[in-house]
Amino acid sequence: MDLKKTAVVVNGFVHDFAAGIWLAIIVTISVLHTAHLKDASVTSILNQLERTFFWWSVVAAVLIMATGAGRTFTYVDNWYGEDAERQRRKALIVKHVILFSAYALGYLWIWSKVFHSV
Repeated sequence: MDLKKTAVVVNGFVHDFAAGIWLAIIVTISVLHTAHLKDASVTSILNQLERTFFWWSVVAAVLIMATGAGRTFTYVDNWYGEDAERQRRKALIVKHVILFSAYALGYLWIWSKVFHSV
């Protein structure tokens, strides 16, 4: 068994899994926030859950970036040929600009839900 190939696969799995966790947490925070607005008696409990989930989303985002950096160094071969790799790299740049924007917008959207004064 080739340890390097195994590490590449595990790195990719952690990257994709952390991205899914991040998105699920952001949606969960939104649902919790909506629930606590409907019933003031659960506000203190749900506020704490929102904050806990928020910090777990930060952990997920750090994992995404760290494993994404790892992917940068593992996918360096011209596996599909030089022209295809050039197109793939352009597509990856566009994808990451979109995804970094989505992360920024996600945090802007969720910040006021988690760290509100009421």
